[in-house]
Amino acid sequence: MPLKFISKLFDWTQPPAAEEAKTEVSPELLQKVRAIQVKTNYLVNDIMAGEYVSAFKGRGMEFSEVREYQPGDDIRLIDWNVTARMGQPYIKEFREERELTLMLLVDVSSSGEFGSAGKLKSEIAAELASILAFAAIKNNDKIGLIVFSDRIEHYIPPKKGKANVWNIIRTILDFKPEGRRTDLSVPLEYLVNIRKRKTVSFLISDFQAEGYEKALKLAKQKHDIVVLHIIDPREQELPDVGLIHLEDAETGETLLVDTHDREMAAKFSQLVETNFLKEKKFFSSIGIDRIEIHTDRSLVEPVVRYFKLREKRLGR
Repeated sequence: MPLKFISKLFDWTQPPAAEEAKTEVSPELLQKVRAIQVKTNYLVNDIMAGEYVSAFKGRGMEFSEVREYQPGDDIRLIDWNVTARMGQPYIKEFREERELTLMLLVDVSSSGEFGSAGKLKSEIAAELASILAFAAIKNNDKIGLIVFSDRIEHYIPPKKGKANVWNIIRTILDFKPEGRRTDLSVPLEYLVNIRKRKTVSFLISDFQAEGYEKALKLAKQKHDIVVLHIIDPREQELPDVGLIHLEDAETGETLLVDTHDREMAAKFSQLVETNFLKEKKFFSSIGIDRIEIHTDRSLVEPVVRYFKLREKRLGR
């Protein structure tokens, strides 16, 4: 392993002094945060390098300088004041303002405490948030966090710096929500109210919710919203294991189901597929990008694939 990589790894896996002094961190949580930082920092450095930068534009164009007019230049960019002073035409040059504000909207409702493929959906959400936070901070962007269930559970204002990334990851991994259910309208409305300037906002959830369409439309008008839908295979297809009790983690309701009943299982799968298609159609109709994240597959591949598709769409 190259010494340069080792030094970077060591730097990132140590809690920033200012942040460590602010709150006490249990050894177990410290180990979790370090492990997720090691993994996600490697992914960002070695796999996602350049993809994030190319996929997301800055906040707009800012004036850079003036220079002499050359044949073929856009005459609409002529700076008439400078042209009058110099006696020959000069044009304004602009550059993209690269710095972004990235907001993570992370669902911590009770349905996240489920996973049939080795990891809970809540753990997948934490890894996704970490990958995006590392990509943002590596490119000197601000990063903020909204943790939600059926209420706003916690808010971290957008900031730069490693201490902020550490705080975000630790918060997501160790958060104990007051609410059990999911209400996607809550974080979207909160985002619109607190962030006056445009942000790139990633909504990370398993979408076990209804009635969020209006709030999503309004948020999309102001912000660049990207949905990361976390999906567990057992939520798409029931295993053939006989009689089982299914429990809704958010409501506590239980239901006895005979998974040997193939007709019932087929109807279940069809209902899930219908809901997914309806969801995808709605997102597409309002211009929302959606990334499917499956708990039994790679987390990085669909994110990188999306970044590349977005780059092509922007013509970069």
